[in-house]
Parts: sequence; structure tokens; C-alpha cells
Amino acid sequence: MEHWMERPAWVEIDLRVLKRNIEIVQSRIADGSRMLAVVKANCYGHGMKECYPVFHACGVRDFGVATLSEAKELRSLGDPSDRIVLLGLNHPDLAGLACELNVVTLIADLDYAKALSDEAAKRGQTMEVLGCVDTGMGRIGYQWDDPAAVEALYAAAQLPNLNMIGLFSHLACEDLEDKSYSDLQQERFDKVLNALWAKGLELPLSSLANSPATSHRPQAHYGLCRPGGSLYGRYQGAFNRVEGIEPVMTVRAVILQIKDVPAGFSVSYLRSGRTTRPSRIATLPVGYADGLPRNWGAGRGYVLIGGRRAPIIGNICMDQFMIDVTDIPDVKLYDEAVLIGRSGEEIILLGDIGKACGILSNEVSLGMQLRLPYKYIR
Repeated sequence: MEHWMERPAWVEIDLRVLKRNIEIVQSRIADGSRMLAVVKANCYGHGMKECYPVFHACGVRDFGVATLSEAKELRSLGDPSDRIVLLGLNHPDLAGLACELNVVTLIADLDYAKALSDEAAKRGQTMEVLGCVDTGMGRIGYQWDDPAAVEALYAAAQLPNLNMIGLFSHLACEDLEDKSYSDLQQERFDKVLNALWAKGLELPLSSLANSPATSHRPQAHYGLCRPGGSLYGRYQGAFNRVEGIEPVMTVRAVILQIKDVPAGFSVSYLRSGRTTRPSRIATLPVGYADGLPRNWGAGRGYVLIGGRRAPIIGNICMDQFMIDVTDIPDVKLYDEAVLIGRSGEEIILLGDIGKACGILSNEVSLGMQLRLPYKYIR
């Protein structure tokens, strides 16, 4: 079958679903704010080259990346007027490259701000920047309660050839049902923002909202929302679910062997699976070298065949794993199994696998890029 390409296991990316997700998220953004689509890490493992035109067709003109190399790739694909924001800190030695790529960077120290100002002046450019403040993530930015923070950000905003368009921070716990820490972070953000406003800075594109805050915290939208995972159909916890948002990624594999075995039969390395009754065991040609968590097996996970669950038996091997199809009597050789995505009325979310294995859903989707071929549905 041609859609298998090199092997009978593959990833499907439904760009029609991506478009619907984008439109749903856009509909939840408060008036006066705009969407910055986070496309870092190859669009969370979904493919930047293929996903970018969908974002652009939906009117998205602001994008977030993690590295300058990602910004360079995005520039090669897109409209030169797109605003690209580097969502981490940059090094002074790379200020020239930031200017060359016309990337909005974060300001968290004056040395970098001065280097960027100098490089912009050499090129006759005015570079947009975002002042970065740490309100509780403990990662990057001036500490919100540092008495020198407001003065440093104001000083950076006065440097020639720089235009500070907003204040930037990141919510640490918006994925949780308890939003009290997010409330505290927003209160801290507002204190710094108000202090900078009092000094005459306008900061129209200030940004605090991540995916769940974009969908559920309109008071945090300010000028620029930064949804990421929700665009690709993922969320943490039912309380963060948005009606209509669906996974963009489906992973499929074809059964290449079925065997009937007795009770007490051991399966996979270290005999990590053991049958408790006469059973039918099927083998799928995908494993942890393809991004599946090794510990998703051994009773933690299942796949879907014809809308029915087939539990994984034993640990995931490097290139293969086994499933118990005893309770699916009509299963046959070369049937397709869904590892991630929808089959009938059942669905396996990236978050389901992450929860079962104690990892993030992003770790699962990023791993899929290792070896599996991709098929794009338009």
C-alpha cells in the first residue's frame, strides 16, 4: 500500500483537523488580542513545512519558535512580514543573526539588549523586543519583585533601534485544575506591567497566555496569546478541554503476526508479559525506537482495532510490540491497529499515553519523528 511508504507503520497528520482547531482557538481569543501560534520543535512533531500554510491560510501572522534555526526554517517557508518570536533567551553573539532573520527576542539582561541595539543600528533596523519577567516559572526573565527589574526593562526600551512591544511571562500551572497559582502569577505580571505603563511604555503586545489560558483565561489575553499544544489537539485534564478540538496526529500499524498460545505463555523481554488463559497474541512492527515509551507496555496501555481495545502485553521492544487480541475474535493478519487517534467510538490521546507512562504528551509526539513515515491528509 502506497501510504505505508517504507514500512507498515506510519503517522497520519490531518491538516483539515489542524485548520478546525486553529479556527476554534481563534474564536476564543478576546477582542483586541491576537494569536501567536507556537510552531517550535517542528510544530510539536507534526511538520512545520506542511503545517505552516494551514496557519497562514487561517490568517495567523505571528509565530513562536525555540531556536534561531527554527526561525530560519520558518523564514524560508513564509511571508517576510510574519512576526517570529524567539520564546527563549538569545546570546549577545547571536544578536546579528536575530537581526538578519528579523526575529523578536526576549530581553532579560542589558548586555544582550545593548548588543542587539548595536547590531540593529549597523543594519539600519529597528528590532521589536519583548521584556521578559519571571512571575513564578523560575526559568527566564527578570525576577518580578526585583526592585531593579522595572528600571532595567525601561532602560532596555530606551536603547536606540529597539522597540519594546510588550511584556512577556509564562504560566507554570495553568494545566492544573487549581488555578490559584496562575492567579498569583497574573497579579505579579500586572504589577510589573502597570509600573512600566506608569513610565510611559505602551507595550501593546504583552503576552502571558499559553494554550489553556488562551482557551479559559480571557483576562490574561493582553495583546498576544501563545497557544501551542491545543492547536494540535492536545490538552492536560478534562477541565481544560475545548469542545471541537481534536488530535491532528494518528499513528497506525499493521498486524504482521498472530499466534494462539496457552495460559502461562511469556511475552517480550524479561518475560514481562504472561498470559492467564489461552490467548491470541498479535505483533505490531513499531517500538520504542519509533518514539513509543518503553513502559507503555506491561499492562499500562492498549491499541484500538476496529474500535475495540487490545491491551499491550509485555514491554515495548525496540522495533515491535505485542498485543492481546483474544477478545477481538474477528481480527486477522494485516488488520490495522490505531496506536494514537480515533477508531470507531474509542480514542487514544497523546495525553493518555503520557499519563500512563508518567511523561508529557509532547514527549510522545516528538518521538514519532524518529523513524516513522508521515502521511499528510489535506
